[in-house]
Amino acid sequence: MTDNNIAELLAETVHAAAIARSPLAIHGGGSKCFLTGDIEGAVLDVTGHRGIVSYEPTELVITARAGTPLTEIEATLAAHDQMLGFEPPHYGPAATLGGTIACNLSGPRRPYSGAARDFVLGARIVNGKGEILKFGGQVMKNVAGYDASRLMAGSYGTLGVLLDISLKILPKPAQESTLMFEMNADEAIRKMNTWAGQPLPLSAACHLGDTLYVRLSGTDTGVRAAHIKLGGELDTRATAFWQELREHQLLFFAGEAPLWRLSVPAAAPLLDLPGKCLLDWGGAQRWLRTTVDEADIHRAAEATGGHATPWRIAGRKRSTRAPTVTSARLARELRRAFDPSAIFNPTLSHA
Repeated sequence: MTDNNIAELLAETVHAAAIARSPLAIHGGGSKCFLTGDIEGAVLDVTGHRGIVSYEPTELVITARAGTPLTEIEATLAAHDQMLGFEPPHYGPAATLGGTIACNLSGPRRPYSGAARDFVLGARIVNGKGEILKFGGQVMKNVAGYDASRLMAGSYGTLGVLLDISLKILPKPAQESTLMFEMNADEAIRKMNTWAGQPLPLSAACHLGDTLYVRLSGTDTGVRAAHIKLGGELDTRATAFWQELREHQLLFFAGEAPLWRLSVPAAAPLLDLPGKCLLDWGGAQRWLRTTVDEADIHRAAEATGGHATPWRIAGRKRSTRAPTVTSARLARELRRAFDPSAIFNPTLSHA
């Protein structure tokens, strides 16, 4: 069966489900299922729609089908000394491009190069009526109104079935070094924010335990100059550290206490909550292991101007709670426009 036939078959399946108002659970590699739990509806398997459609190394653009494994895309880019600039976590060997974009997942490089959403140039989808729609293209340009292709990032499949995605890519840096500094979390927050405002080749910053880790990426000269300016001790196992952080393989993530993701202003002080905390994204993304009551966690995060999301909690699905009333209303309106019968991943719709 050709890829066009697979796309048309997916569209026909969606069309029939829309007429019957029968829910569909979009399923790819399954590596992100811990975020959603079991989803109501007949399984719509999209893994058969896979493969790289086009790749132009000199144009820094790649287009691939949603079921394409991330490992295949990254290997193709690496052969040309290029990479996905948002450094996506896989959370398993079966991770696909579609699942990564649908969840808008980004790794440690996110605050310095951009989120997954920022790299999306275009997308082809099946909407809730079974229509195949194309948004955006393969070049960066200014557009009026909604950038519909980027709306797919973070929608968790509630707006449509991703078919193809075009992404901007980046050259791999010529040099990378990771520096280690012994300091507490409060001092690390001050340092990360101070350095973020300076012309330094930062590409990641994380505080764990009593150590601040700072990654520098760029030219040999630029990285050496930044190391001299900042000081610190070179981390000889840096590549493994950032991969283990990205994939949640550090010992911190192996605990039994519920894991929460906190999205807060980078300069916000530590929340006055018991538990263990890891600072990522220069302090803007924080991972908290705690047994504190859920309402207290939400209140503490919102008091800083941020929000909290349960990430890995035994017997608990990922919360679909929107950060604000306004964003929840917009999510519902977009859902009605793209999926009027609400058949896509219905249990993930915003309340």
